[in-house]
Amino acid sequence: MEADRRVVVGMLGELELWLDDRPQPVGHARQRSVLAVLAVEANRVVPLDSLIDRVWGDRPPSTARSALRVYLSHLRRALAPTGITITRKGSGYTLAAEADTVDLHRFHRLLAVSRAAHEPRQALSLVEDALALWRGEPLAELDTDWAQAVRERLRRERAAAEADRIDWALACGRHLRLLPELTARAEAEPLDERVAGQLMLALYRAGRQADALAHYQHVRQRLVEDLGTDPGPELQRLHQRILTADPALTPTQTGTMVTARSPSSVVPRQLPAPPRWFTGRTDHLAALDAALDQRGTVVISAIGGAGGIGKTWLALAWAHRHLDRFPDGQLFVDLRGFSPEGTLTDPAVAVRGFLDALGVLPDRIPVDSEAQAALYRSVVSERRMLIVLDNAATAEQVVPLLPGGTECTVLITGRHRLASLIDRHGARHLTLGVLALDEARALLAVRLGADRVAGEPDAVDELVELCAGYPLALSITARNASSRLGVPLAEVAAELRELGLEMLDHDTDAAASLPAVLSWSLRHLTDEQRTAFALLGIAPGPDIGLPAATSLTGLSERNTRGVLRALNNASLIDRHPGSRYAMHDLVRAYATTRAHDLPEAFREAAWQRVADFYLHTAHAADRLLDPHRDPIRLIPPDPDIHAQQLPDYSAALAWLDAHHPHLLATQYTAAAHDRHQVVWNLAWTLYTFHRLRGNPHDQLAVWQAAIDAANHLPGPATRALARRLLGRALTELGRYEQAIEHLHQALSLAEHHYDLNQRAQSHHALARAWGHRGNHPRAMEHAHHALNLYRTLAQPAKEAMALNAAGWYAARAGDYDTARDHCQAALTLLRRQHDLGGEAATLDSLGYIDHHTGHHNEAIGLYQQALTLRRALGQTYLIANTLDNLGHTHTALGQHDLAQEVWREALELCREQGRGADAERVQRQLDALDLEGDPATECAT
Repeated sequence: MEADRRVVVGMLGELELWLDDRPQPVGHARQRSVLAVLAVEANRVVPLDSLIDRVWGDRPPSTARSALRVYLSHLRRALAPTGITITRKGSGYTLAAEADTVDLHRFHRLLAVSRAAHEPRQALSLVEDALALWRGEPLAELDTDWAQAVRERLRRERAAAEADRIDWALACGRHLRLLPELTARAEAEPLDERVAGQLMLALYRAGRQADALAHYQHVRQRLVEDLGTDPGPELQRLHQRILTADPALTPTQTGTMVTARSPSSVVPRQLPAPPRWFTGRTDHLAALDAALDQRGTVVISAIGGAGGIGKTWLALAWAHRHLDRFPDGQLFVDLRGFSPEGTLTDPAVAVRGFLDALGVLPDRIPVDSEAQAALYRSVVSERRMLIVLDNAATAEQVVPLLPGGTECTVLITGRHRLASLIDRHGARHLTLGVLALDEARALLAVRLGADRVAGEPDAVDELVELCAGYPLALSITARNASSRLGVPLAEVAAELRELGLEMLDHDTDAAASLPAVLSWSLRHLTDEQRTAFALLGIAPGPDIGLPAATSLTGLSERNTRGVLRALNNASLIDRHPGSRYAMHDLVRAYATTRAHDLPEAFREAAWQRVADFYLHTAHAADRLLDPHRDPIRLIPPDPDIHAQQLPDYSAALAWLDAHHPHLLATQYTAAAHDRHQVVWNLAWTLYTFHRLRGNPHDQLAVWQAAIDAANHLPGPATRALARRLLGRALTELGRYEQAIEHLHQALSLAEHHYDLNQRAQSHHALARAWGHRGNHPRAMEHAHHALNLYRTLAQPAKEAMALNAAGWYAARAGDYDTARDHCQAALTLLRRQHDLGGEAATLDSLGYIDHHTGHHNEAIGLYQQALTLRRALGQTYLIANTLDNLGHTHTALGQHDLAQEVWREALELCREQGRGADAERVQRQLDALDLEGDPATECAT
């Protein structure tokens, strides 16, 4: 394409309209067919009947003429920015365009000029430019007789141009470079005498006179046997000239025209062009720079990136920036480890290609492949070269291509780690992941234009988020958006959000389809590994550990570990600290599609196994956190499923911290598939953890789901408990009216079914709700109801809990003597029951009572005891409350520095827990201290 060309109608492949190097929309298939017919006859009138015949063939619809008018109207609007016009002339239409606007006509012009050239190099350059315009099958969307005739004519013209190119390349002395191509063409077209003559000449000039004469005899025999004729006069004359070693067959030594070459005289330049849209990767480029300075072999691997992560782009971008460091040339080969064809490049074929590129004369190349590899290593051993081995699948492909000596640098891209290269050949490993946020934005800006990106920053951010930094996904999205200039990016983002992986697929071009590119990674896996990959797509939560993966796959722990290692080595999953494994979001979306290809019963059984693992382990953890809770009975899991062993309180809390997202995801999936028992059980199991860690929003979410599930489960106690704990969650979020409504429903259910335990707990929860609301008399009333019921039930631990509540609300109402009596009695009971959580709560209440009765030093001691217990129990939510209360006591004693210290910690915890109102209150208290004031006495309940 010439630099001054702005508009191109691409015909030599899938029809496209290009404006300023960007594809423009030209309507649907029928409109493009109309444009194609007019473009073939550019600047000539196409009669209306001919136009209809060429578009629809011999069976046009009755509405063809009216449809054609509509298509032409749309095309005129689409072409308006390009300067191309379509006008009615007489009984037909004309597409008026400047010379070279249609690549088909530019192809013909370049061929004509090349054939008129007197200098071979000029002719070769022109014909190569002409052939470079071809991108695929012309007029592919048209299947009429006219289109088939045009395609056949163009195929013949292209074949003739290819033959001309070879003639001019031979005239320029490029016979060594042409030999592999000519050998292949001669095998494909054994009766083509022009191809035979070109191969014979190339062989002769390469010093292989005997091979040239033998090929003539082979062609002559085939012609006689197949056609009953001898070779034509021209081929016979060439044969005679080779027999007599005609000096005129050897070109003169000018420029690159040489009769023989030594390997040292050839400088191969095999690198593909640098990627046009490459952005970012600063750290990776710097790592390659450092490796180059140390002189050695570098491996670029896509651990965690899989296909489409940008390995080849990085290699080529870096290589082109350092061409000056490789004065002896660059070699490149695609090893096809992961490609649509599925056939790996044989390293022996790659070695032979390298020897040809290095100028080794054919008669110096041994037949044995190992000997060829040894020769290759010898040739490059002292040369400063770059060797790019792209798309490697195995170390066996790579090792024969590693050079001898220490002067060469090798870049290897691939999806597998190729560990033996690291161990045996000292390869440096570079992990390539997704693009950073700013790099992803930069890529879209380069592809779509800075102005368009700046005009819709929110839509760009959403596109980046949906693509999650995955380079191929970003490139596909950018291609879709760039071909629809009139469509807002917000609309493109909405489509991507709705369709997901479907938007990143391509029906005809596998290399432009993310699902297809990812599928190539599965070819080298076993059936067991492919199945595990699919199941990981449906595993709940952001990642998975070995115990959960063992339950999911149904394999032994040993086999599961091997499968995870294989998937990690294939760059389909990432291994994170703590032996956890995760997938990129888009890889996971692809894995999920693979999971839905598995039998439904198999898939459902796998999900149930991993759900049972999480549920039963979480239940065991909850029993360690609060052994005084009323237990629930779980349905026993599959005999092969074993809950993870948790030895103590700390281990239980740590496991729940790590697996909280997985438990939420499990409940969400269970709710979506009407697994009501799992939904309810998980809500119950997470209650204590949410209370300790201060997760009121998550608490609300799981119990809202549990309310729906409870309506499908037998037993009124289930519904009452769900209402009660939903009310507790609403209380913590300050939604008191809703909380009290749900709690009264729980109380009514318990009363209706004579469930004293549920009645007591509902009263206790109502006391808390009214207390938070500030109605302490109502809170005390419900606390005493709960206390009396617990005494009737002879449950000392819960009696102590109710005593502390009654004491707390008495203190809030100003009756400190009653409060102290209740709380001291509660503390005695709790210590007998070894209930550390209840003890901490009661110590906090007693500290509050001492603070408000002027016993500040005693209050500090009680608060400190409560803090010690709460820190040991990991009660982060309640720690913030006690710190808040302690700060008021320090302030009362004039210990402002100590007050600031505890309030700053309380403020940080409130912010981490999303407690906005509490954080604002603590901040006001700190501000008042800064002004040397005395903040009003408030407390955390």
